[in-house]
Amino acid sequence: MGGLSKALQEREESVNAQLEESSKNAFGDEFRNYEDSKRQDIVQKTYYEMHTYQTVEFGQSQREEWLKFDKGQYTLMEMIELLDNLVDDSDPDNDLPNSIHDFQTAERIRQQWPDHDWFHLVGLLHDIGKVLALPQIAKEHTLKQWAVVGDTFPVGCAPAEECVFGVKSFAANPDIKHPVYGTQLGMYKPQCGISNLMMSWGHDEYMYQVLKKNGCTIPEEGLNMIRFHSFYPWHESRAYTQFESPEDAKILKWVKEFNKFDLYSKGDAIPDIEKIVPYYQSLMEKYNVGGKLCW
Repeated sequence: MGGLSKALQEREESVNAQLEESSKNAFGDEFRNYEDSKRQDIVQKTYYEMHTYQTVEFGQSQREEWLKFDKGQYTLMEMIELLDNLVDDSDPDNDLPNSIHDFQTAERIRQQWPDHDWFHLVGLLHDIGKVLALPQIAKEHTLKQWAVVGDTFPVGCAPAEECVFGVKSFAANPDIKHPVYGTQLGMYKPQCGISNLMMSWGHDEYMYQVLKKNGCTIPEEGLNMIRFHSFYPWHESRAYTQFESPEDAKILKWVKEFNKFDLYSKGDAIPDIEKIVPYYQSLMEKYNVGGKLCW
């Protein structure tokens, strides 16, 4: 038992060292251009609508609706194929269908973290929650893209200037004038933990909850990558740190590592998807999400 514990400790130290080295790479200027990209009009419209309508009340209503998981049973591959029909209106860098981006992200992770197959699967699954915007799944509950895509932020407290387009983009949000929700701490306590915040509703939280509901065995650090990968004001700009708990340091490391692949893979060549699908299907089986899931 002692030898096994020592081996696990050494492995964890090795992974931490790799994460530390990787974290030295900064985000490039060629991505996340919210000032004058070729998609500026649609991106800005999406964010202003998001920052107006994402409230505590809206977040509660969407959780009540979607976390019933009564929208049907579908495999992950069926959902990925549906993402052929979605181009993310919040993304200034990329106008390809979202399904292609998922495979690009997964393959880049696979190249650089070959021993962490669950990490490869996270790369493939991270954006599948965007099916919230597709009528094939959502039907009469189909959401506008402002309620599905884009950077996330906690509702129930004052917005941070580090959010895309700044605090000015929240001017029409009714929670701004709320006596509690409009304050820096809002409805939370200091150091309550990032996982205890009510994030703006969207594909991150939904996909995290789908995987938890269906018994996915990806390690929690991988599931947290999915849950918080769009929380750029926190993991990139270090806003909302008043809510961090000591345990959030590990979440932050892995989320920052994941986001390098999510961001930079947008410029990669399109992989031979038919060739690599069997590999990812085997990972789905391994981590208990190979069959039909409740959505």
